[in-house]
Amino acid sequence: MTGLFRARTYLRATDVASRYDVVIVGGGVNGLSLAYNLAANHGVRSVGVFEQAYIGSGGSGRNTQVVRANYNTPETVPLYKASLGIWRTLSQELDFNIMFSTQGELDLVHTFDAMEVERDKSLLNRAYGVRTDILTVDEVVEAFPLVDVTGGGELPVVGASYHPPGSFARHDSVVWGYAVAAQRLGVHVHQATEVIGIDVSDGECRGVTTTAGPVGAGCVVSAAAGYSSIVARLAGLRLPLSTHPLQAFVTEPYRHVLDGLVSSMDLYVYISQTARGELLVGAEILPYNTYSTRSTFDFLAEASKRSIQILPFMARARAMRQWAGLCDMSPDSSPILGESEVRRFYLMAGMGTWGFKGAPIFGVTMAETIVTGRVPSLIAPFSPDRFANDRMVPDAASAGTH
Repeated sequence: MTGLFRARTYLRATDVASRYDVVIVGGGVNGLSLAYNLAANHGVRSVGVFEQAYIGSGGSGRNTQVVRANYNTPETVPLYKASLGIWRTLSQELDFNIMFSTQGELDLVHTFDAMEVERDKSLLNRAYGVRTDILTVDEVVEAFPLVDVTGGGELPVVGASYHPPGSFARHDSVVWGYAVAAQRLGVHVHQATEVIGIDVSDGECRGVTTTAGPVGAGCVVSAAAGYSSIVARLAGLRLPLSTHPLQAFVTEPYRHVLDGLVSSMDLYVYISQTARGELLVGAEILPYNTYSTRSTFDFLAEASKRSIQILPFMARARAMRQWAGLCDMSPDSSPILGESEVRRFYLMAGMGTWGFKGAPIFGVTMAETIVTGRVPSLIAPFSPDRFANDRMVPDAASAGTH
């Protein structure tokens, strides 16, 4: 009988080496995706990932698990389409069940101006081979009978877009899947080890200082999400980022009633049901800057009201738990990927509300950039120097909520 079962694999604690070819600051999904792809695709195994707390303790463990490709610009649609393609087979690649599930995404629209934006998005998506359909109100009623198309009598639905490839993946499973797979290939994952300094000499990054001592590096990558500005400051850089809190809550578990994601593009709220039966609700980033991850009653009250406006059955659901994470928002609401003005110091930053969705392709393309020195065409538009060169990729319409 022993042969029928496989022993569980946990992360092994390893001593911090005096030097790594690549040091990654941040043990979230993007840093771990990069570490795995460096080892798996390029044979770079001298990689040290440094996480100040535990892996996935930041934004990776606080997101709402949505994966999609229905973005609004010619630069972002191919990028997230490629990422979605990796998501579909990631469990097999990592040999770890990430609980990936394709359930579709419904985006309700309450104004005719917003409906025009959705129509344009649908045309753009289809041009790049991403399916996003436009639905009439009658089609919404027929396909999604739980939706109140009167918007609670306050904001009637005038139409919707529907993205059939919209999916979910369990965030902590993804983090652990990447971490275990990377460690299996020789990567060192150091938890509870903070990077407190970055060694820059003659405009070139030479290593880091950690709470376990100094560590030399062939290059250093910041993958610290909401704390990207703080990490960059250690290297003497000031990034064009602002950090905002993003909150969510779940109800008590209920029997399965809701498939896929239901969102409102005008109410800025989205709802799904987890595998455990909880109804999960998220909304837009809060308009102020903070590094606090305390959640607020104002959010809970307002998000609950908006949820009931489009899904009235939620009126009797009981909120169970709420939380907040941090989003590093760039001026154009697009990620910052590539080598910074400090040589050998790379950025995986500005992820905003979409870092989880793009993590698989971000890891693949950034690994190629670091190893070959060539920037893949998928991420070339997102280079750190695009702001100075006035080549921004404005995609705020894609990043409002989910």
